[in-house]
Amino acid sequence: MLKEFKEFISKGNVLDLAVGIIIGAAFTGIVDSFVKDIISPLLGIFGKANFDEMTLTIKDGVVIRYGAFLTNLISFLVVAFVVFLIVKAANRFKKEAPAVPAAPAEDVVLLTQIRDLLAKKA
Repeated sequence: MLKEFKEFISKGNVLDLAVGIIIGAAFTGIVDSFVKDIISPLLGIFGKANFDEMTLTIKDGVVIRYGAFLTNLISFLVVAFVVFLIVKAANRFKKEAPAVPAAPAEDVVLLTQIRDLLAKKA
């Protein structure tokens, strides 16, 4: 069982996934800062600068923090857009294998051979 586990862990896909998760966690901090420190103040020109403080208080002190939701939504959209750009760039650089022409049908090969034999006799 330990040997199987070592094989599983050492496979490329698992290692790639682990690296992706670590990079993703670090990327989250960058995106959070980008949204809170750059996007939110720019959007603040048109309204409130800090979405996190936007709340709705319902009776009995129930507070709905819709501003925090807006901040997270903007963060998600920024991440989704950046991932889209990365995938688009990767697809552009990805080389497609040249298309291999399909082999001619068997009857076409036979007719070609007959044509070549008749051409030799003439």
